Amino acid sequence: METLNLWLATGLGVGFIPFAPGTFGSLWGVVLAWWLGDKTPGRQGAIIAVLALLAVPVCHLASAEYFARGDAGSIVLDEIIAFPLALLGLVYRRGATALGQWPWLMVAFALYRGLDALKPPPVSWAEAMPGGLGIVADDLVAAALAWLCMSVLLGAWRRYRHA
Repeated sequence: METLNLWLATGLGVGFIPFAPGTFGSLWGVVLAWWLGDKTPGRQGAIIAVLALLAVPVCHLASAEYFARGDAGSIVLDEIIAFPLALLGLVYRRGATALGQWPWLMVAFALYRGLDALKPPPVSWAEAMPGGLGIVADDLVAAALAWLCMSVLLGAWRRYRHA
């Protein structure tokens, strides 16, 4: 069971990549976002919430048992479950989600990774929470901020295209 927990927390071992493990882990998040893409925003949010609740103890145990410190770089489950939040319910144009449009997907990915890496407040505040809660919460807050930025960008793009 401990090995399964470590395997999940490290994104099936992706977290052991020696450089940018969070970025590589977030690529699993793209796969999750793609799977969620055809679901309603409410269902997407519910699935993300359940996965986040399950990720808290998994990340907490992995941190305590294997890494003996807070948000170790090898723990990438938090990135995986958080990234889809950056695209939650965003529609590029009628019938096409931002997920289905590669340029918008890349913008969301870059925003999310930048916010997660730089940890501006309130991301840094969420990271200060104890244990697995802090490990997961900072990524969720970074994804929520990326979602907000994407919403503004998509709204501006729609207005520009119709002007």
